[in-house]
Amino acid sequence: MFKALVLKQDDSQTIASIEHLDDDALPDADTLIEISHSSLNYKDGLAITGKGRIIRNFPMVPGIDFVGRVLESSSASLSAGQKVVLTGWGVGETHWGGMAEKARVNSEWLVPLPESMPPENAMMVGTAGLTAMLCIQSLIDAGLEPNDGKILVTGASGGVGSVAVTLLSELGFSVSALTGRANENEALLKSLGASEIIERSLFEEPAKPLEKQQWAGVVDTVGSKILAKALAQTDYNGVVSACGLAGGFDLPTTVMPFILRNVRLQGVDSVMCPTPKRIEAWAQINELLPEKYFSSACTTITLNQAPEFAERIIQGKVTGRVIVKI
Repeated sequence: MFKALVLKQDDSQTIASIEHLDDDALPDADTLIEISHSSLNYKDGLAITGKGRIIRNFPMVPGIDFVGRVLESSSASLSAGQKVVLTGWGVGETHWGGMAEKARVNSEWLVPLPESMPPENAMMVGTAGLTAMLCIQSLIDAGLEPNDGKILVTGASGGVGSVAVTLLSELGFSVSALTGRANENEALLKSLGASEIIERSLFEEPAKPLEKQQWAGVVDTVGSKILAKALAQTDYNGVVSACGLAGGFDLPTTVMPFILRNVRLQGVDSVMCPTPKRIEAWAQINELLPEKYFSSACTTITLNQAPEFAERIIQGKVTGRVIVKI
């Protein structure tokens, strides 16, 4: 038997409850994992509350991230006792996820945990940190260097944003952090490396086709009019990495930033990211992310608290990462 947070649907309402299940209830796959930690992402919040069409098949165990150790596997690439981390691949959406004491998943979805990284730290990073690192890699791959100018991070108080601020600062970039809770989170964001805090309300007016050039690069976690405003303010030959749509999936802009300023818009996906790129990103995260991030930008909760924090995260009342100790 194992404990799990199970989502069911009753009269189009999503119901979340803690249940004790038999191992036979787990979906078919080649690897059985004992989970030590999961995490709560924005997508998990939408799934647990039922306020987003994340789950199509019920019952479902949410949790798009987890870390744990292999109990058994038919894959030659894994051995019993090996520590592994999983992010993405539809786990917690179409395949039972990490908010449970056990999971059965495909071995190809698993990445070896870096040897020097504690399991709880992996979930303090999770999908959010992996996504942040992939965004930063895209900026660097485009040729951006610290002396090129300021980098804007939108949604800087959230999971992706807080990791992006920290990693960019560690790499020597000057970081401007955009947040809807500037007064509340200024001290934290500056401790993570932001040199400037910008109130989100300044970006909520409709963007002009082109505005004053301010950003050599952008990591956008919000989308919609925030992304449109950032594009209008990006420097000539600048790069914008877009990975989120918490503010909406529309993009009310024109082609002018792309044509007249040679701006590049790079979409970033971590769900189906190839394994070699994941391994590289995890190695960089382990090398770059300082202890100050783990001690200041993370909250640890129990599995029982997940529904409460799911409501909070979709209301924008959560700062940094939320780790679920299983």
